[in-house]
Amino acid sequence: MKSSRFFLLAFFSVLIINCSKKVESKVSYNKGEMTILTDESFKSVTEALAEGYMISYPDTKIKVVTKKEDLGFLDLLNNKARIVVMSKVLSSEEIKAYEDKVDMKMEPAKFAADAVVFFVPKNSEKESITMEEITSGLQSDDKNFVFDGTNSSNLNFVAQKLNKLPKDLKFSIIPGSVNVIEELSKYPNKIGVIGLNTISRPYDKEAEKLRGMIKILPVISAGKTYSPDFGGLREMKYPFTRVLYFLTNEGSFNIANGFIRYSCTHLGQKIVQKEGLQPYNIYPREVQIR
Repeated sequence: MKSSRFFLLAFFSVLIINCSKKVESKVSYNKGEMTILTDESFKSVTEALAEGYMISYPDTKIKVVTKKEDLGFLDLLNNKARIVVMSKVLSSEEIKAYEDKVDMKMEPAKFAADAVVFFVPKNSEKESITMEEITSGLQSDDKNFVFDGTNSSNLNFVAQKLNKLPKDLKFSIIPGSVNVIEELSKYPNKIGVIGLNTISRPYDKEAEKLRGMIKILPVISAGKTYSPDFGGLREMKYPFTRVLYFLTNEGSFNIANGFIRYSCTHLGQKIVQKEGLQPYNIYPREVQIR
């Protein structure tokens, strides 16, 4: 009788251990499924990093879903998403909301320097734009600046740079960054505003086609001209340079944190560079031999 009880107890002990292992196996950085929320402006680089991660870890499946930046942040707070891509500098109220709801200290994982760019159709005579033109134009009833949508990362960022709220700016809307590029020629004197990553992929045929349709305007500030090229982004001199970062509500080292770590390693940063953006964590170094 005692021996049967012993074997019964041993059987349940082994069963509990095995069940625990099965539960733990579902929670891992190299297995499982995850959805990343990203604004349309950052979709390309996010997808490239997700593809790289899935190649490195074949048992993972990452889905990239586009969502306006503000709405993605709210989904993260309400535990409807595990990870989001952001660019805006959060207010003290937003930081407090994150730390209260997620119950973690906010630590943005910065991975790339991107930019908001101003452009005109290829045949336009306009060659540059001043900060004064941008500031006054966004206060004009002419609404000559065309954004890709309300609550978009591009609108949020420009408003923040001008110390304004988006609702205080006057602008036009053509939904979708690609649509802004393709349709801007129909509206003389308008200036398009999109994220650089929409057209930054150097070897992508679609991005190359879109680049061929427009002329990116250097921004003149305090008498100096700045372009959203690697130099302007690396040194953060281009006035509308922005840093992309990840936020997660995942407290342990599972797939979201694994993906974040991958994106910030040398391999992930090389993917960022191939996307035509400036890696945040690696910089080209020049060595002079004398």
